[in-house]
This record gives sequence, structure tokens and C-alpha cells, in this order.
Amino acid sequence: MTHPPLDVAWTALQSLDVKPLAELFDSDGQRVAAWSRTVSNMLFDLSKTHLDAALGAGFAKLAAAAGYAAKRDALFGGEIVNLSEGRPATHVAERGQGAAADNQLAAQRHSRMRSLIDAIEGGAFGEIDAILHIGIGGSALGPELVIDALGRDSDRYDVRVLANIDGEAFDEAVGGLDPATTLVVAVSKTFTTIETLTNTDAAIEWLKEGGVADPHGQLIAVTAAPEKAVDYGIDETRVLPFAEGVGGRYSLWSSVGLSIALALGWGAFEELLEGAAEMDRHVRLNDDNVALTAAFTDLLYAQIKGAETRAVFAYDERLRLLPDYLQQLEMESNGKSATAEGAPLDRKSAPITWGGVGTDGQHAMFQLLHQGTHLVPVEFVAVIEHEDSLDPRHHLLLLGNCFAQGAALMAGKASDDAARVYPGNRPSTTILLDRLDPRTLGALLAFYEHRTFANAVLLGINPFDQFGVELGKEMAKRLDDDEARKTLDPSTRALIERAGL
Repeated sequence: MTHPPLDVAWTALQSLDVKPLAELFDSDGQRVAAWSRTVSNMLFDLSKTHLDAALGAGFAKLAAAAGYAAKRDALFGGEIVNLSEGRPATHVAERGQGAAADNQLAAQRHSRMRSLIDAIEGGAFGEIDAILHIGIGGSALGPELVIDALGRDSDRYDVRVLANIDGEAFDEAVGGLDPATTLVVAVSKTFTTIETLTNTDAAIEWLKEGGVADPHGQLIAVTAAPEKAVDYGIDETRVLPFAEGVGGRYSLWSSVGLSIALALGWGAFEELLEGAAEMDRHVRLNDDNVALTAAFTDLLYAQIKGAETRAVFAYDERLRLLPDYLQQLEMESNGKSATAEGAPLDRKSAPITWGGVGTDGQHAMFQLLHQGTHLVPVEFVAVIEHEDSLDPRHHLLLLGNCFAQGAALMAGKASDDAARVYPGNRPSTTILLDRLDPRTLGALLAFYEHRTFANAVLLGINPFDQFGVELGKEMAKRLDDDEARKTLDPSTRALIERAGL
């Protein structure tokens, strides 16, 4: 299926000149102000990207041709935006920013979640000092990121997150915990996820071996299929539901955030939601919102300049899990080969997202970023205020390194020695947080969600399904069936025989 207005907009964009960064700064003394936005205690500096007035106007025409404003409004209005599964995407309702009916249902589920937290804190589950959160993908990455970022000084509970089905991961997760005082939270949207259920089975055995007479009484399920959790043996009073329209990678705002609220306290969880809601309002009320502009830069490099990857470096140890979180959010959402209407996608989809923590990354990966032959747009995320106990000089050096890397990528350096030439003209974006608190982190994560959605709309794809993970699961099931194994390729059969499966 063709889309003439989109095709015309793309053709016009690809005909535009992409000027060198140095030229853009030399010709516009107001460039920093023009390409920076401050939202929710965060500065978004996109001035070191190659966007200029002409490219910005071209991308705005693309957004109009793609119907971005209407599709954004459909998202907030609770309409069917996940066409392949016939569902709305209601994660914004978990922040009170969706359709009225969805907001009300989300508030009711949050109220039930709050009541269960009150019961836990009030001793209804006995003396609890640790939480074992079991999930995988979005059921683990979001909660783990938020707890690691904001809960380092919390003395409420010792929270461990278990995702990998590897037994070594299980042993590490429960190491040092007392089964008698550990609450297990099993999170699975369908409550059929094999990794999560296998790890939950192991946790129940661990509780039994630790002398817990009723291990199911120390187990809470979070799921969009509560009947399956009840069938598993969990009392319905210990099952927290969330909506079918909340995708796993968009789910930390829902009952999936139970472990976040336990680790940080209910007040902090509410602040997380309100920060996300603040970004929601910015996106909903502004056609030139920062998430859409950031998506313009993504498309500029992936579609027009041929960049295969996008790098994200967190210059704050508390955000060390942000690149992992974004890998799933961006690649599972937009790593598609078909349009939302089922036609083959005729251009590149999402680039590969990768990254790390500065300054570690500078001594491992920045060689390629500065002198390699690949074009890699880089995103720096840093925080002005710090909470560590060391001399402030440590934090000042950290921020100085962050800003210097962006400057060096853009400026480059000439030399008569080819090995010491820095080509420069390499793009970067900097997101500078005033502080890292629940409200600001909520806004940051919501920004990335809306940026991902904007990219999907401009590419014409559905960011809310993820059928690409199903085939591998189907293949894994064949390993338990001798007849089905015969249908596998010779290489895989040889590996199975070698491993003794």
C-alpha cells in the first residue's frame, strides 16, 4: 500500500542539503536557543545535531502527512492504535492522561495496589524485609531501572530483580535472603511466560526448603490474566491486575510498579507518575513537542544519513540501566518490517540501540565514535545535582567529561598524522537533568516512550505489538517433542545432541 503524501514528504526531505555542524553554528548565533527545550526540569539540547530550519520544516511536513497529531490524540483518547491486536495502548491512562474511562479504571487498580502495599507494610504477610521481583523483558527492565536509580539509599526493603532463566541468575538473586522474610512478586502479562513461571516455581521450592509452610501465601502475582494466576495457586486477593492495553515495555506505571512502590514508598511512586504525566501534557498540547523533534533527529540519521545504530551514554551511575531499558523500548517497538496496515516496510526501521555509562565508555567504545568509519549519533544523559559522599570534584569531572565528548565529536581535529585525525562533524544530543528524583525520572522515561511512538507514526508502523519474539519461543517448545525435533535444521539438531538435551 502506498501513501503518496508520505512519499512526497520523504522525497522532499531527501533532496535537502545536510550542512556541516560547524557551518550551522557559524551561520546562526541563536542556534543553541533555537534547538534546545526545557521540560520537566530537563534541558534537551539538540543543537549539535544537523537539524536546521529547512530540515525541521521538511520533517514537520512529514509529520503532517503521517497524521501525527491525529494519531497522538488517538493514543490519548483510548482509541485502537494497536491495529494488529485490535487494542488501545493505555499506558498514558496509568498516569491519568488517557480517556476518562481508562483513567478511572487505572485509578481503581492503583487503589487496590495501594491497599495491598498497606497490608504488606502493616504485617499481613508477616515480617517482610526483602522482595524478589520475578519477570522478564518489560516486566523486569522498567522496575529494575527505577529501583536502581532511586532506591540506592532506601532502607525499606532489599529488592532483587530476577529475569534470566539461568540457574546462576536465580542463585545470585536469592543470595543472602531469608525465605521466611522474603515476598515473591511474579509479573507476567499473560501469566504463561515460561521464564517467569519457571523462576517462580523455583522460588516456591526455595521458600519450602527455607521452612515456609505456605509458600503461595508469600507470593503476589501481577498480570493482565488474573484467572491464570489463580489457576496457578495464588489467592485472588494476592493478584494485582493491569489492563490488556498496557504493553510490557510500557508497564512500570501500572501494577507492575508494585516493587517500585514497595522499594521507594507510595509517595515516590505517585511522584514518578506525575512526572510522566507532566511530559504527557507537554506532548499532548504541543504539536512541536520535544519528543517529536527528537524523533526528527532519529529519522534524519537512520533514514537519510544511513546510520545503523544509536548510542546512549548515561553520565550518572544511577542511570546505568537506562541503555538496557531503551534497547527493549525502541527495538521491540520499532524493529518491524511491515507497516501498521500490513504492507512491507519500504525503508529502514529502528536503528540498533546500544550504549553504556560514562566515563567507562570513553575508554572502551569512544575510539570508534571519534575515529571509526561508522556514523553513530550519540545521546548523553547527565544530572547536575549529585548525592554521592565524595568531594564535589568527582561529579564536576564527570560532567566535564560528558560535555567535552560532545564538543570533541562535533569539532574534530586535523593532523598531518592520519592516525591522529578526528573527522568531527559527528552529531550528539545532550539531556541534562537538574536532579534525579522520581518526578524527573518519570518525565524522562515518558519522553522516551513518546519519542518511540513518534518515530513509529512517521515510519507508518505499529509500535505496540512484538510478534518478532514468538518464533524463537515456538522453536524452543519443539525441543520437548522428539517428532518436532526432526523438523529442525541439521545444525540445531547437532547442537541439541551435543548438549544432551
